[in-house]
Amino acid sequence: MFIDIHAHCRKYPGTGRFVFDNFPTPEQLLARYDALGVAKGVLLPLVSPEVYGPQSNGEILEICETYPERFIPFCNIDPRAMANSPSAPLGELLAFYKNKGCKGLGEMMPNLPLNDPLVDNLLHHCNEHGMPVTFDMSTRVGGTYGVYDEPGLPYLERALQKFPNVIFLGHSPPFWAEIAELDPVESRSGYPKGPVKKEGVVPRLMREYPNLHGDLSAGSGYNAISRDPDYGAAFLNEFQDRLYFGLDICDPAGPTPLVGFLLQLRDEGRISKGCFEKIAWRNADRLLNLGLDL
Repeated sequence: MFIDIHAHCRKYPGTGRFVFDNFPTPEQLLARYDALGVAKGVLLPLVSPEVYGPQSNGEILEICETYPERFIPFCNIDPRAMANSPSAPLGELLAFYKNKGCKGLGEMMPNLPLNDPLVDNLLHHCNEHGMPVTFDMSTRVGGTYGVYDEPGLPYLERALQKFPNVIFLGHSPPFWAEIAELDPVESRSGYPKGPVKKEGVVPRLMREYPNLHGDLSAGSGYNAISRDPDYGAAFLNEFQDRLYFGLDICDPAGPTPLVGFLLQLRDEGRISKGCFEKIAWRNADRLLNLGLDL
């Protein structure tokens, strides 16, 4: 069984994307889930203007109300919302969506520095409400989406220190590229290949900050643990209590290589059955208080 920690869908597809055609409809996503053995998915609304076709939190809540046994809602709030001010009362919105059943915030994708006062304000309110945050990261400000951080992820480390009650679910190429030392630094915007010759910032941060967790979805998460299968298996074993299976299917026919890779590692004995189950679904069950692990 799997729980997908990172999912997107739309009731009304057709906006188009940069690479693929469209996000799947709920029914298309569930068809993929049924084929892959995914029991539930966490739906992440996209609300920031930088992204392709922003959607509403209400759309995600409606989808989750239609399929309550299969989908789990996160809410999303752009840090510029309400007043475009670092003192905006974003906690009022968080409290509203938390009361509606939202289990976290994400996917946080505004193209602002991660240490921007507006982002600080949003994270402050997430810290007050104990809401986990899934973020996307960028290597630049302008012409893209995702919160910006520098090589070495100093802004993320600052956030981990400043907001200890926020579980940060790390995601995106600039985050996962730093599972290894960047060589060259420019590789952080893509999917670095080859053996992990020297560990990068991500394992250090995960050892030092218990509120940093890992979202293994998309090409970035899969590449991080598969580029060097020996190191990948060791990483999964070391951080098995803070890693989450995810797919980030952005097209009805999008690839899902993580499924087969995790099953292979389990079947070859490179990760234990217990480790596999934690990553596949038990960690998500615990983080989101789903009550499955009885």
